[in-house]
Amino acid sequence: MATIHVDVVSAEENIFAGEAEFVVLPGEAGELGIYPRHTPLITRIKPGVVRIKAAGKSEEEQVFVAGGILEVQPNVVTVLADTAIRGKDLDEAKAQEALKRAEEARKNATSELEIAKVEAEMSALAAQLAAIRRLRGK
Repeated sequence: MATIHVDVVSAEENIFAGEAEFVVLPGEAGELGIYPRHTPLITRIKPGVVRIKAAGKSEEEQVFVAGGILEVQPNVVTVLADTAIRGKDLDEAKAQEALKRAEEARKNATSELEIAKVEAEMSALAAQLAAIRRLRGK
């Protein structure tokens, strides 16, 4: 079977690098499925889970991303994430606590910019919690 090279990186570290049979991720206009020899594409991605079917493995690798940019070339997929966390490293209690702090910050926000920043953070945290629940449910 043909494969495609996949790189998932964040500002902090390289999260995944390797050959894959396919990648599924939350694109700005909906879920995207990328297979080898896909048409070149650049788009923004929304907070959610990137699912990678690594070549020769039965389990999918899952990575939560809090948004970012996707670049697809016929033989390479690059995910440049704002924040990326391996599925196995997600912590529901931490995410819940962060969401509570963000909700409190939203109540105290005064400027439109401050409100927008907090609401964006809350949206990413809500997506992270949904991803954790979906991953743990399997």
